[in-house]
Amino acid sequence: MHEIGRRAVHVSGTGLPVAYLAGLVTYRQFRWLFLFGAVVALALEAVRLFVGLDWRLYDALTREYEQDNLAGYALYMIGAAAVAVAFEPRVALPAILMLTIADPLSGLLGSGELRTAKEVSVLAITFLVCFAIATPFVPLVPALFGAFAATLADGVKPVVAGYVIDDNLTIPVAAAVAIAGGLAVVG
Repeated sequence: MHEIGRRAVHVSGTGLPVAYLAGLVTYRQFRWLFLFGAVVALALEAVRLFVGLDWRLYDALTREYEQDNLAGYALYMIGAAAVAVAFEPRVALPAILMLTIADPLSGLLGSGELRTAKEVSVLAITFLVCFAIATPFVPLVPALFGAFAATLADGVKPVVAGYVIDDNLTIPVAAAVAIAGGLAVVG
C-alpha cells in the first residue's frame, strides 16, 4: 500500500506541467513554483532529519534507505526545479514528465524495492513510455536520447559512500541533458 501512495505522489507532480501546457501558468511562474517546492521540501527535510519531526506521512511515504537521508520527494523537487530553471520548456517538460509518469509506472511494474538494476522488460516499457512522452516536444533523435537517459537513470541506482543516488534526482536531469544533447545533434 505504501508503494501505491508513493506512486500517487509522483503522478501528482504532473499537475504543474499540465498547468503550463494548459496556459494556466507562464513558464516563469512554472519555474518559480518548482523552486518554491524545492525550498519547502528541503526545509521539511531539514526539520525531519535534524530536529526529529516524525509524521506518520513520512513513515508511509519514505523507504528505509531514506530514513536518515534526503527523502525521494525532496530529490524529486530538486531535480525537477533544476531542470525547470536550466532548460527551455521543450526540454524541461518531457524530462519532468518522465519522472512523474514513467518512473511511477516503472515502479509499479517492478518490485518497488531498492535494487541495483531492474528487469529488462520493465526497462523496455519505461523506455517506450519515456519516448512517447518526449515525442510531442522534440524530434525523434532528442526523444530517443532522452528516453534512453531516463531509462538508464531509472534502471540503476548507484550508491556513493553509502548514500543511494535516487532516480527522483537523476531521471529529470539525465533526460534533460540528453534531450538538449539530441537537439544539438539535429540542429
